[in-house]
Amino acid sequence: MKPKIHPKYEKCVVTCACGNTFETRSTTTGDMKVEICSACHPFFTGKQKLIDSAGRIEKFNRKYNRQATKG
Repeated sequence: MKPKIHPKYEKCVVTCACGNTFETRSTTTGDMKVEICSACHPFFTGKQKLIDSAGRIEKFNRKYNRQATKG
């Protein structure tokens, strides 16, 4: 690597809106704040809601007067 062209890569503390904190390394200065982390994201906590995609497709077809195609 060329000297003196890369930013400093230092430790920083990431704080989530849920209160969870963890340490990582980054080129940003100071601490970081995030809205969602692995401790509160529905995918990681198992509280994920499934979206009724079939109902959404039917709603779209009704809105634009489309006939459902088979095949």
